[in-house]
Amino acid sequence: MLRSYLDFVRAVSLDRLGRVGVILVTTSFVSFMVMQVGMLLGVVTNAYVGLIVYLLFPVLFVLGLAIIPLAWYRQRKRTGKSIDELLEQSFGPEGVQGRAAGSRVFRTVAILTLANVLILGVASIKMLHFMDSAEFCGTACHSVMSPEWTTYQASPHAQVACVECHVGEGMGALVNSKLNGAWQMVSATFNLYERPIPTPVHQLRPARETCEKCHWPEKFYGSRLQTRTSYANDDQSTPRYTTLNLKIDPGAAGNSGVHWHVDPENEVRYASVDDRREEMIWVESRQPDGSVRRFVNTRLTVPDPEAEDLRTMDCVDCHNRATHIYEEPERAVDEQIRLGAINRELPYIRREAVKAVRGGYPSLEAAEQGIRAGLESFYRRSYPDKVSSWYDRIDQAVEAIVRIWARNIHPGMKIGWGAYPSFLGHSDTPGCFRCHNRDIRDAEGRWISDDCTLCHSILAYGESTPFAYLEPADEKARNRPMHEFLRDEFLTSIED
Repeated sequence: MLRSYLDFVRAVSLDRLGRVGVILVTTSFVSFMVMQVGMLLGVVTNAYVGLIVYLLFPVLFVLGLAIIPLAWYRQRKRTGKSIDELLEQSFGPEGVQGRAAGSRVFRTVAILTLANVLILGVASIKMLHFMDSAEFCGTACHSVMSPEWTTYQASPHAQVACVECHVGEGMGALVNSKLNGAWQMVSATFNLYERPIPTPVHQLRPARETCEKCHWPEKFYGSRLQTRTSYANDDQSTPRYTTLNLKIDPGAAGNSGVHWHVDPENEVRYASVDDRREEMIWVESRQPDGSVRRFVNTRLTVPDPEAEDLRTMDCVDCHNRATHIYEEPERAVDEQIRLGAINRELPYIRREAVKAVRGGYPSLEAAEQGIRAGLESFYRRSYPDKVSSWYDRIDQAVEAIVRIWARNIHPGMKIGWGAYPSFLGHSDTPGCFRCHNRDIRDAEGRWISDDCTLCHSILAYGESTPFAYLEPADEKARNRPMHEFLRDEFLTSIED
């Protein structure tokens, strides 16, 4: 069997070009099979190896198959012989038999053709499956995608594949994504991409096709209690609590709620100054009677945009960083203190941690050195008698601060603090106030309400306890179980 195959290979290789084609076909096939076995066994896991296996080897295989008939065509032109004469010259009269279907050559070619189709089919399926994996998206172009891969792994959607949001379903979406991916490969190869990479607002699939597979307005109801802990810059890094009762209802039955904007019964459209969607030209909403009410930004004099530049509001207009979340330095430090990764017993640790993480370091190595040097210098200078007993806590704090820096800062892609702002809420960025501000007014001079109670009730705001505005005044009430207090006081206030 092997000898017959080798004889066939030698016969097919009419000249040097033909031998190149046979070598490409054979080596790419053998390499593909070996690496495929290695990947199935878990021995090979690197994304770059997968890129070679599922992209390079199949291309070489097809290239080799194309070269072989080209070599025969060249030989026919050079010698003036017909294909029949070349076949008989290579395989002999007994192997060709007039090129009949029962000939040895025909059977061999048919078997190899079938094998080629199966190989290419399996390779194509495996290639598509591999290219749909999060590991491929995040690591195949490491220098470009490293920031997105880093933030993705720490996000609430870390178990959702990239293609669920960036590709969508259907053959059209698949073809568009591969064409876009081909251009991205060209951009990465020839260094044509921007730094930092702009948010792909036009390439994202509609939220109705992605986000609302898991989250849909009909299931947003009631309220959700949320407490945020921040820390002061004093020597004790004193905790401060802000507790909000978020109204997540879409606004059914006349109630207000943060998801009113995406309720199927409502429609909110807007035009923004640019793709960053940070400043609105005008905002309009459909009223219950079917009419449209428009609010225009009185501070701007830009022209009214074309119809194709208008946008109907959906999930990503507020949740614009639902997965690739870049933190603000103060909030990131507060979270590490809350989790215990930064020990609050170190005096002024919150202030010094924020100062350290904001340093302008050119690389991760420089950040590690600078953050450590800054903290150690401060405590040696301010607390020389105690610093020797605090080194374990300082080391722990340094590690946590370096993690914050490494997640959010990527000098190679020119990503610094604030490069990708989140529009969720309004504490760190304009967020809600992009529309809910008094510069955007309708024809009668009225503005979109900026009343805090539209979206949440405030139960504490920078207070020493999470429920400061609900705490009972008398001692007897103060000693009641919290669940009884919430039942009798808090829930009653909501009903009122």
